[in-house]
Amino acid sequence: MSDKSEIFNRQPAVAGQFYPANPDMLQKELSALFATAAPKQCEHVRAIISPHAGYVFSGGIAASAFNQIDGNIDYKHVFVIASSHQVYFEGASVYCDGDFLMPYGKEVVDTELGKSLVERYPELFSDDKSPHMSEHSIEVQLPFLHHVLKGNYKIVPIVLGTNDHAVCRQIAAALKPYLNADNLFVISSDFSHYPNYENAKMVDLLTEQAIISKDPKHLMSVLAGNAGKHIPHLSTSLCGWTSVLTLLYMVENDDSFHLKGIKYSNSGDAAMYGDHDRVVGYWAIALTEKTVAKDEFILSEEDKQLLSQEARRSIENLFWNVDRPALDIEKCSPALKTKCGAFVSLHKNGNLRGCIGQMTGDKPLLKVVRDKAVWAAINDSRFSPVTEDELDEIEIEISVLSPLRKIHDISEIELGVHGIFIVQGYCSGVFLPQVATETGWDKETFLGHCARDKAGIGWEGWKDADIYIFTATIFGEKE
Repeated sequence: MSDKSEIFNRQPAVAGQFYPANPDMLQKELSALFATAAPKQCEHVRAIISPHAGYVFSGGIAASAFNQIDGNIDYKHVFVIASSHQVYFEGASVYCDGDFLMPYGKEVVDTELGKSLVERYPELFSDDKSPHMSEHSIEVQLPFLHHVLKGNYKIVPIVLGTNDHAVCRQIAAALKPYLNADNLFVISSDFSHYPNYENAKMVDLLTEQAIISKDPKHLMSVLAGNAGKHIPHLSTSLCGWTSVLTLLYMVENDDSFHLKGIKYSNSGDAAMYGDHDRVVGYWAIALTEKTVAKDEFILSEEDKQLLSQEARRSIENLFWNVDRPALDIEKCSPALKTKCGAFVSLHKNGNLRGCIGQMTGDKPLLKVVRDKAVWAAINDSRFSPVTEDELDEIEIEISVLSPLRKIHDISEIELGVHGIFIVQGYCSGVFLPQVATETGWDKETFLGHCARDKAGIGWEGWKDADIYIFTATIFGEKE
């Protein structure tokens, strides 16, 4: 890194083009955008993906993304990450020379942190300011950030010049330690560029679903698949793909993080300027982190192993003349003594072989799992009883349930995260969270099957029923 003592504040590059240059007009436009934006749907937000087009086109989606942030948090740093539109260069550039000057004032840059990144990772980061000078994709995020946050935050502006997956992974590893409650990440990216309106909606949904999967390989596969469709005029389906990919590498295989799509539109939806022949797509997406309350019920890896062993022992004892001794519950952890609901599922060659459980706990979890393992083996009316010859082929999966929470709108259901419990009079039905993942059903299909096939109240019976959601800790013997 070069020795620089002179302060060089970055001047606005696109004020008056992408957003109003007059501070009062800018504030008025921001207020209008937030007034019609998607409301806050997420807690413990660690990152957002926000578009970077002119506000007349993408401002409502950007406001929807920033609406997910808790404005009362005093963030130490806000990392604003964008992919270069202007030049290709190796690695990434961190602005370290001064602050960002905006129509409303100054966005303070944490130049010391930037310099620290450059010093520690010279093969990844440089302090070359030139990629920042005319790049719009960081600048357009800052008025939204200023509008929402009330604390004395500092920004860390990073422009990615690389197109190398491996470099994105290395950058993610360098930044991952900052992905916590002290900091916020803003990932700047638009979606599809220049297909027609309907093709944009189709392509952008595929891309959004790939992003929320948290699987970097899947995202790249979907982007390649989109390109392979040869959709007229589609030049890219994710213009900031390196920035989004870096975020996915940061949360890959980390179950404490969850991505959620908040709102979508494309430039064809712009009231005054919408052109349906060639559009640009925009998604607001939030990354949340599951936090653990001091009194929250948590299963350790040892707890999961003991429950799996007890489930198998209980089933095998059906075929033994003398029962093998059960685990002494008095010697177990508090979690295994907790009264909560659980389901035990048996699979053979990848197919369901039995599943029995209960939604709430009337006895300790350990005893619930023992009982339901036996019932799943011999009392699931959909299957013949498991035989001794099958035992080596049976795989056991256990789902431990959180307390039920009644919802008032199905928008509260997150597919793959929440199970559903539908109740109407004396009729009820339940689907575990993994059912939606395994079937690929959308939300209304998920509800319809549960209402008709489980509760027996008809395909649309859920519309007049009480709906409860819950989460499940799911694990199997092999884990």
